[in-house]
Amino acid sequence: MHITAHTQPSGDKPNEDWFAASDGLVVVLDGATIRTDTGCIHGLPWYVRTLGAGLVANAADHARGLRDVLADSIRQVTAAHSGSCDLEHRGTPSAAVGLVRWTSEAVEWIVLGDITVIVETTDDAVVTCDDRVSRTGWEERRACDRFLIGTDEKMAAILAMKEIELASRNREGGYWIASSNPGAAAHSLTGSAPVGQVESVAVCSDGAMRALDLTPIDTTAGVLRVLREAGPDGLVGQVRAAEDDDPLGARVPRNKARDDATAVLVETRYGRENSA
Repeated sequence: MHITAHTQPSGDKPNEDWFAASDGLVVVLDGATIRTDTGCIHGLPWYVRTLGAGLVANAADHARGLRDVLADSIRQVTAAHSGSCDLEHRGTPSAAVGLVRWTSEAVEWIVLGDITVIVETTDDAVVTCDDRVSRTGWEERRACDRFLIGTDEKMAAILAMKEIELASRNREGGYWIASSNPGAAAHSLTGSAPVGQVESVAVCSDGAMRALDLTPIDTTAGVLRVLREAGPDGLVGQVRAAEDDDPLGARVPRNKARDDATAVLVETRYGRENSA
């Protein structure tokens, strides 16, 4: 098993992405950008670090299903908050989650939020990404696209969109994400494949998957190709170059000039050996 990974903050602020990768486990978290009060004294980097550590520890027990692993990890980070944190606040810190685990028989994965997991097998490639958040506040999101990054009009539109987004968080008809409610794990997307058929796995935050919108890389197959040929740092580098070439979002409308970006690639010989 060969693992390569790269994570990069959008700028001078702390990275709100987080990853862990080892022989048999990959975890990628993407902290949801905070635009409002949160009711929490800790901040988003603390949340993703604490949740990530819990996921790594809990996933080590292969007898536990991944939804239980995620629910217990959310429960633990919720308990780790200070008594002065208002966990009922709708802006309480949250994060998208992507986790892939190798067992003796299968490669299993779970996604909650807009992390992308690509599992390439000897037969096909399975792409899992939970895009429900992007379906909330559709009209407000389109309004954001009318304005250039950095303008007062853009910020006002973003705040209006964020209000709708937060009102839709972790409820039926909206979207689901890791925050303070372990019940969100029941709404995650999961999958598995026989371990002998898996050739490679990629796990990317949405900042890295901006490649599909900003660069000539317009398919997940293209993302895998770049990850293999140029490495995760090469993929993120192409995204950065495209972001910096369009800093105001005039060519490709978006709400942030740059985004934290993380990509992990795992290549395994299991599938190649079995298909030889």
